[in-house]
Amino acid sequence: PVPRWISLKFGEVNARGGPGDDHRKLWVYRVRHLPLQVIAETRDWRRVCDGEGSVSWIHKRVTTGERYALNLAQAPAVLYAKPQAGAGQRALLAPGALAQVGKCENGWCRIE
Repeated sequence: PVPRWISLKFGEVNARGGPGDDHRKLWVYRVRHLPLQVIAETRDWRRVCDGEGSVSWIHKRVTTGERYALNLAQAPAVLYAKPQAGAGQRALLAPGALAQVGKCENGWCRIE
């Protein structure tokens, strides 16, 4: 279903203005596992929105269903030891850092 979250399979992915190799290349994503939100799709192409709000088309072969989180804040994000309010701090996710998202339940997700 759309919208949904995916990530990039490779460290270099062309972002295009439309769904096809004949469309103009807008930029190149250079972050493997970058999380993107699929906002529309064709059989082979995904229209995606990145963390900065930029929208482009990428081919489905360069994507994976593995979920990753990206800390877009300018401060470290606190990761907690347990999925509950007031749990002890386990780690910090640095600004700009990626982490794999595991199982999610009741609004909490395991970060690996």
